[in-house]
Amino acid sequence: MHKTLLFLFAASLFTINTRAQTNTDTVLKKSPVRTLTDQQYNAYLKGADVGNKAYIAELYHYPLPDKLLQYKKELDLSPSQIAAITAIVKQLQMKRLEIGASVIRNERVLDSLFRTNKADEGSIIFFGNRYGLYEGEYRTAVLTACFKTQKALTDRQIKKFEALLKHN
Repeated sequence: MHKTLLFLFAASLFTINTRAQTNTDTVLKKSPVRTLTDQQYNAYLKGADVGNKAYIAELYHYPLPDKLLQYKKELDLSPSQIAAITAIVKQLQMKRLEIGASVIRNERVLDSLFRTNKADEGSIIFFGNRYGLYEGEYRTAVLTACFKTQKALTDRQIKKFEALLKHN
């Protein structure tokens, strides 16, 4: 009897733990900053692309490295190409997370300044310009990653990648 109860208890804990992990992967965290939507907040936290910053690069055949790696077999990427592009992806993700944290921190300060009636023209200019610097740094990181990725590919691989994207 005790073994059965112990087993049921352990099984229920496992089920609860499994469901909790599933929900945290799919449920958006609520943004604690009023100036960021839940979607924006979560994108910055996870290092997701915010605002399609790579559009200009992709338009002119400079692919995003994370998108490209999804087709590594179809593109017949060599081991050295995979290693180089994987390093680019890691560097880009690190920058996305770093900049995302900075944007969230900056927005929290702006929110606090206005909420507590402590905003002044100087602080608005300072934190507004900082936000612009973060956006520029983010875009530079994305475009640089696209540039480096394109340089690691052959013309044939770039054309094949674009053909694969059109079909999907």
